[in-house]
Amino acid sequence: MKPIAPSLSSLLIFCMLLFSSPGHASHSLEGNYVQGGLVVGQTEPGVKVQLDDIAVRVSDQGYFVLGFDRDHAPESRLRLTYPDGHREEQTLKIARREYNIQRIDNLPKRKVTPEKMDLERIRRESALVKAARKRDDPRTDYLSGWEWPVKGRISGVYGSQRILNGQPRRPHFGVDVAAPVGTLVRAPADGIVTLVHPDMFFSGGTLILDHGQHLSSSFLHLSEILVKEGDRIGQGEPIARVGATGRVTGAHLDWRMNFHQYQIDPQLLVPPMEQ
Repeated sequence: MKPIAPSLSSLLIFCMLLFSSPGHASHSLEGNYVQGGLVVGQTEPGVKVQLDDIAVRVSDQGYFVLGFDRDHAPESRLRLTYPDGHREEQTLKIARREYNIQRIDNLPKRKVTPEKMDLERIRRESALVKAARKRDDPRTDYLSGWEWPVKGRISGVYGSQRILNGQPRRPHFGVDVAAPVGTLVRAPADGIVTLVHPDMFFSGGTLILDHGQHLSSSFLHLSEILVKEGDRIGQGEPIARVGATGRVTGAHLDWRMNFHQYQIDPQLLVPPMEQ
């Protein structure tokens, strides 16, 4: 496991003093308390952590992650139960965000409203993705930090709602980076490959990389995938190439992240894009 970054470590120590309780281990939290945000915590090993109705995995070193959905409520309840039975509760204030509305016209009708013959395929592929995102083990690969998987113009942002051929659709849950077909995609953080699929109906070439404790990244519309399921990947290693597969209007990488059933905004975890 890579050590936690010095800046994060310093803030965690500060927060541990802030949340300390006499006679019991403290807990620390650091991250983005906003819709789509991710928070890294640390507490005593053996502590049980719960975020609202989610049982949160805690590593052997006491690390854990918390995530907040696109339309998360203004507050979340964090509960910690220590091995001796002592409990702590904390109310987390989650900031609301404003999202963009994007219109995309002239898409093939079949890609906007799938035909009956496509629905079974879509259901099968959705089940594969859901299964790949179920992995939940104590690994703390997210402590490697985060880097952009590819550099380029940001062509789509998290949370924006797309209107396809005039019909409102589900919000966009990733960040899109425009780049030529064949551009190398690198792992934004350490992880294990849990899904490789060459051509899904909506997302085309699809790769899922698990970062531990029910946190994963998905990379969509790929032209080529350079890894296989079960591979252990280090941050910065080549994993795929940008494509224009699935439902797209041009070549780009769609990078998404999930914590349990929540969609996380990857752009909150990386530095500003440098071309």
